[in-house]
This record gives sequence, structure tokens and C-alpha cells, in this order.
Amino acid sequence: MATLHPPRTSHDGPLPPLPIELLPMRRRHLGQVLDIERRVYPRPWTMALFLSEIVQRSTRFYVVARSSRRVVGYGGLMAFGDEAHITNVAVDPDHHRRKVASRVMYALVTEARRRDATACTLEVRVANHKAQHLYQQFGFAPVGIRKNYYAETGEDALIMWAEGLRGEAYDRRLSDLALRIPTPREVR
Repeated sequence: MATLHPPRTSHDGPLPPLPIELLPMRRRHLGQVLDIERRVYPRPWTMALFLSEIVQRSTRFYVVARSSRRVVGYGGLMAFGDEAHITNVAVDPDHHRRKVASRVMYALVTEARRRDATACTLEVRVANHKAQHLYQQFGFAPVGIRKNYYAETGEDALIMWAEGLRGEAYDRRLSDLALRIPTPREVR
């Protein structure tokens, strides 16, 4: 369910990066995380689902982006063996186009690599071209479609994979991205 929804403002030009900090998601963040969930997803995750995810630290990694002590975005990763799966990425619509999702994605793929993943996958709504563009910057390429994946709307999901996360080419990709993505890009 790694999907970003288009901004709900008329801004199409670049905005300055939002000052944020990246932190491990904790129970105390979940109220604000759920506020964003309800704003961006037709069928938001529940408190129970997030709680069941964040306690599985050996196979899960969840991060929040905070600005002025307020959660403005988050993302999650499930790692198993040499593969990882980005479970979700979401940003408060009031803070789209401020490089929040880029920094969350950077933190997620960095953690996947730290956990020795050589490949990573995610699903994104077929119509969500802005999110697909972001994921392509991180080396994700489309490999298939999951029909009616989003049951609440009947939308299809585009399955994307990034391969070679441990290779030199991916090292160069992340180095190049680091020149364009403001800090912080990793969890403190």
C-alpha cells in the first residue's frame, strides 16, 4: 500500500524543503499518524494494525517525519531474508512537495540495505504518477499489475521492484539522490 496521493492545493511549482526530523515510529506518534491516514487513504490502517507492525522490530521498520513536533509523514518497511517490502508511505497533504516523502523513502531503502536486502518491492495506485516518479528515482521499476488491489475503490496496483540494492550502481544512485534530497535522510 505504498502510495502517495496528489496534493490538494493548486501549487505545482517547487516549494522549499520542510525542516523535519526522522524518528522511529512509536506508539506516541500513532494519533497523528492516524490523522494523516484518514486524510490520504479511503480505507486507513487502524491503530491495532500499526501497533502490530511497530512491535515487530526484527522484521519491520517504521519511521515518522516530524516538523515542529508534529508528524507530517511516515513510512514502513518489512524485511525478510534478502528482500524488503515498503508497506506504506504517506505525507500530510498540507506538506506535499516539500521533500518529506523523498526523505522517508531514502530512510526506508537505507534501512533495507542495512538489513542486507538485495531487492525491494512496493505497490502503488496505477493512476498515481507522482508517487511512481518518486519511486523510479529510487530505482523501482514496474513489473506487473495487481487487479482491484485497492478494494475500497477497485483500483489496480502497479507492482514495482528495485533490484541490486547492495551493488555499486545502487550506491551511486543513492549518492546522486543525496545531492538532491535535503537532510535529514536517515533516522537519528
